Order: sequence, then structure tokens, then C-alpha cells
Amino acid sequence: MYEIRYAEGVAEDLRELRAYERKLVLNAIETQLRYEPTVQTRHRKILVGLIPPWEHVEPVWQLQADEFWVFYDVNEDSTRVIVRAIRRKPLHRTTEDIL
Repeated sequence: MYEIRYAEGVAEDLRELRAYERKLVLNAIETQLRYEPTVQTRHRKILVGLIPPWEHVEPVWQLQADEFWVFYDVNEDSTRVIVRAIRRKPLHRTTEDIL
């Protein structure tokens, strides 16, 4: 089982969401990242070549939770997931555009 930690900016990201959106995102984080955060699925993928504007451990992952993207990385040695950012998925824009 992985420990889930949140980077500093994530608290602000969560405050910007409505209560039901916040619950949806936090539930997705808990159910999708607690046990197998490094298994690619329909809702989880590695972002190849992405250089995010925050400190991170390679590779950076993306979790899709409804209309939101959760960006995270994983420290396998300490079995820790670090959620780095939460963004609303924009129409017709790239991942780099929203970071």
C-alpha cells in the first residue's frame, strides 16, 4: 500500500473546486493511487517528455478523474505517491498548456 502525500500547491487547487468536485477528485486519488499507482490503465498514464513547473521524480503520471487531471509522481523505494497538481481538463488544449 502506498502513502499519498500532497505538494503545497495542491491545497490551493482543491480550494478552487466545488465540494462535490473535490470529493470526486479525492476519491479518485484514494481508489486509483493507493495500491497500484504505477500501473497504466484507461485513467492513468505516464507523461513522456513532460517537464512540469514543479519539483518531481521521473516519470510524471496523470490520473483522469472525470473532468480533472491529477498530476503525480511515485517514489517506489518509500512507497509514496506525491500529488503535485490538480487541473480542470480544458477543451482542445495540451497538457503543457494547462500546467
